[in-house]
Amino acid sequence: MKCVIGILVAAVMLTSVPARAQEADKVAKAETAALAWLALTDAGDFAPSWHQAASIFQASITQQHWVDALTRVRGPLGPLVSRKVISARYATSLPGAPDGEYVVIRYETEFTNGKEAVETVTPCLEKDGSWKVSGYYIK
Repeated sequence: MKCVIGILVAAVMLTSVPARAQEADKVAKAETAALAWLALTDAGDFAPSWHQAASIFQASITQQHWVDALTRVRGPLGPLVSRKVISARYATSLPGAPDGEYVVIRYETEFTNGKEAVETVTPCLEKDGSWKVSGYYIK
């Protein structure tokens, strides 16, 4: 009986390894997309950041409202000093969002005006297979 249980446990562990590897690959690709997108916001390129965002993002806010909001929020913080990943979590459902593939990334961020913040960036997998930011929150 112990042998059968050991084989079942080993089988379950082996089948979950590829899933975890695929999930880790998705997280890595989403993090790359998030950093590229954040580079636009860090440079003050707010309109291009809207254009590079996910379709769900663009459907939720107009380009002008996005530019205005980011100008109000990011402008007073000054240039980026540092950004460090706190966590990155893969999910297939999020509150208020359609089911899909998402990675919720939280960064500990410091800006020149002495302000520290936590940024939450949520890339999603688009229909074309690319990862694009579907949400941004700074606290």
